[in-house]
Amino acid sequence: ANLELWQGPDNTPYKMRVYVEDGAQRSFNCVIETPRGPNTVAIRNTANLEFPLVAGVVPSEVRGERINPMAGAKSTPRTIQGGALRTYPFDPNVESVRIVLQTDGRPLNSRIELLQGPNNIKQVMELYTEDGMDRPYIAIIETPGSGNVVRVVNTATMEFPLTALVEADMIGDGMGGPAEAVLGGDGPGFMLDRAW
Repeated sequence: ANLELWQGPDNTPYKMRVYVEDGAQRSFNCVIETPRGPNTVAIRNTANLEFPLVAGVVPSEVRGERINPMAGAKSTPRTIQGGALRTYPFDPNVESVRIVLQTDGRPLNSRIELLQGPNNIKQVMELYTEDGMDRPYIAIIETPGSGNVVRVVNTATMEFPLTALVEADMIGDGMGGPAEAVLGGDGPGFMLDRAW
């Protein structure tokens, strides 16, 4: 699918191409900032007629002061120079991953891939935004199963570095459900099935 943000009649400050191998298993979710004036979000299915998609655009009610998308991060954001790539492997118990890409006000060109195993691409996002500070890329991608790796490629030239934050968003038990903590150890039935 192609996703574009239109601002006025002749300005497209945000463009994205998205490929998802199985939309039922890995839905695509992202946040598009729309500062200054009226904006239109256009979504176009570029697949064949046999592959329809369901898309939704929901407005957010956050107004006023800008929110830093990297605030509250558990890991350290990394700089990726133009032409370079960085990979982020995740454990099987990570159910979803938060990705934030931004620049210092320069254009942002990147390719984000979700791989499961060697060269087995499950999801691809190719992104262009004319100002990576005004309109950073913010997404949550689902990562079911094991062997998940997020690869971020800065497709711009050396003069246009980007800052990337890729971290676990939701951690489960590795079986598709949220993890439950086990507390105690001195209650009834504790370790009765153990052979001493």
